[in-house]
Formats: sequence, C-alpha cells, structure tokens
Amino acid sequence: MPIGYTPQLTSDDAPARTGALRRFAPGLLLCLVAVVIALAVNALLPSVSPLIVAIVLGIALTNAVRLPESTSPGIALASKKLLRLGIVFLGLQLVISDIVSLGAPMLVVIVCIVSGGLLGTIAMGRLLRMRPAQALLIACGFSICGAAAVAGVEGATDADEEEVVTAVALVVIFGTLMIPVIPFAGQLLGMTAEANGMWAGGSIHEIAQVVAAGGIVGGSALGVAVIVKLARVLLLAPIVAVLSVRQRRRGQVSPNGRRPPIVPLFIIGFLLMVVLRSTLALPEAVISVGGLLQTALLSAAMFGLGCGVKIRNLVRVGARPFILASASTVLVAGIALAGIQLVHAA
Repeated sequence: MPIGYTPQLTSDDAPARTGALRRFAPGLLLCLVAVVIALAVNALLPSVSPLIVAIVLGIALTNAVRLPESTSPGIALASKKLLRLGIVFLGLQLVISDIVSLGAPMLVVIVCIVSGGLLGTIAMGRLLRMRPAQALLIACGFSICGAAAVAGVEGATDADEEEVVTAVALVVIFGTLMIPVIPFAGQLLGMTAEANGMWAGGSIHEIAQVVAAGGIVGGSALGVAVIVKLARVLLLAPIVAVLSVRQRRRGQVSPNGRRPPIVPLFIIGFLLMVVLRSTLALPEAVISVGGLLQTALLSAAMFGLGCGVKIRNLVRVGARPFILASASTVLVAGIALAGIQLVHAA
C-alpha cells in the first residue's frame, strides 16, 4: 500500500449507510424526544425517575395513537441495543468497596434474595403452567434489577416479544406499587430508617423505584437502599452467564441461528466498568457523564419497551402472569424482610 494512501469508500458503502440511517432515524428521533421530555420532568421533579417517565410515555403513546411503521426499526434498536449499552454504563455506578461494606451477613441475605426469588418464582410459574421462558423473565426482573434484567436475560431464553414486554410492564406496575408500600410497612413494623432502606433495596424491582422509596423513608435509608440494590444488580452478570451456558448445552439457538455466547459482550462491558470504577480514582466529571449516558440510554430503551406494551395484549395474556408477579413480589419482599431482621437481631 503506497505511503499516504487513504482508503476510499466503495460505491456500495454510501448508499448502505444512508439506507441504514433512513431506516433507524425516525424511531431513534422519537426516542430522543422522549428522553428529553423524561430528563426535563426529572429536572423539574427530581423525585420522579426519568426511566419511569420514559416507559409511561411509551405506553401512553402506543396505546393512544398508531405509530408509523417507519419508527419500528429505531424503536427496536433502542429497546435492545441501547438498553444493553445502558447496562454497560450502569457498571460505573457500582463500587465494590461500598457493597463489601454491607458486611458478610447482609451479602449472604442479598444472595438469598436473588436466588430464592429466582427459584421460587420459576417454581410458582410451573404450578401456574406458564411457559418456562416467561416465568424466567418475570423471575429475573423481580429478583435482580427490573427491566434491565429482563432484557439482559432475554437473549439466553426462547422468549418471544410479547413475553418480554409483558414482563417489563409487570415490573413497572408492581415496582411502582411497592414505592409507598415498603416505607409504610416498615414504619408499621417499627423498623429503623437504615433497616427500612435495606428492605427497599432488597425487595423493589427497579433502581429508580428504590431511590423513590428510599427518599420517602428519609434519613440514612436512601444511601443504604441504593447500595443493597446495586449488590443485586451485580448478580446479573453470573446469572446471565449461567443461563447462556444452559442454553448452549440444550442446543438452543437465537433467531439468527447462532448459539448464545457464554458471557454476552454487554455483561463483559458491565463488569469492566465495575472494575474501572472500583480500582481507579475516576474524575467526578467522568462519573457524571457516565451517569448521564446511562440514564439517557436506559430512558430511550424504556421508551422503546413501553411502545411495545399494548393494553389490549396485557388483557389478552390472562391472569396468570399477574398472579405470578404478585406472588414473586411477596416472595422477594418476604425473603428480604426475614434476612434483614435476622441481620439486625444478631
């Protein structure tokens, strides 16, 4: 190759890129508008999560009007690819030393919450004669970290699109109901603010919902609630890896005919971000930018997922997913409460 040679685009490259841009642009622009609105609402009302605003916008919009077909590719891209990228940046919020500071007994409780919630919800799904994939999605969403967990394990299951959006909708509905319930129940039980915060972090589905509940409790609840919740989030990586290995052993393949990777690339990125945040003294500006990117990407993804939630479809799926979601919520909250009471009694 001659010195100073600059590779030139072939005649086929430019039309292909233009075609891809035209294909994804309408849906991505719609997601961008939703993100701006969600961030604006959060700026005016800091207690309101932009992720929740985004998913509610998506649900409201798709059930109020018929979205143009041209928006579908961009919305699908946001709900899958951007969500996984958002999970990668979520790793910047985790500091291993903060999680370790909870102490060994509380870390054991967190493992019990996630494992007990997963296994118990899957078992209840079998009793309800639900499809294993749908029960698994609900189990992961309610036991680990909400919609991000649903999307994270989707590639390691044979779930269809309707089952995914149903699990996401249930996370939003039941997690939001838990925001006032946990602080109120903690007060009735005479729990300290710290214990109540731990309970919120150990039982509520989405990080944003945990923040809202911790804010209601007040005092030291918010900080410890977030740390407990992030410890649950950290368990997403090994669980996705286990599910991927299981799927490979069963010979299952994705819709494109490929076997799932043992550890998905976005999980590797997530873990690298955790290591980066935990080992280096990152400038506050970098952490802030990472947090903004995470919020924007996950908000875009939540809007995209919300656009897939059709109320008529939720009615059509019947009562069993709602029964399982109710039972899973009680199970996870019960394990968390029992564990926290034991830790504080010791």
